[in-house]
Amino acid sequence: MNITAYDGETLVGCIRILSDGCFFETITELLVLPKYQRRGIGSRLLQLAWENSPTMLYFGAQPEAEAFYEKNGCEKSLQSYVIHKDGKENDRSA
Repeated sequence: MNITAYDGETLVGCIRILSDGCFFETITELLVLPKYQRRGIGSRLLQLAWENSPTMLYFGAQPEAEAFYEKNGCEKSLQSYVIHKDGKENDRSA
């Protein structure tokens, strides 16, 4: 599901949600153009995602975005993991 925000004909924000339609939904992206940030657009997109989700929403956040999510009533409860494409972090032969 994509929920978008426009200023006239200009796309200024988008939230994307991946779902299995029953048990699991995750926010894959929440984007707002820099010059439109701090106007409540991201908060409204997050609210619309929550209102249109039949399940809990799971997602990870960059450290600099944590305050935004907490301000919007989200609880920090899950860890995320990463698989690196190069370097020793990706050596699975051991």
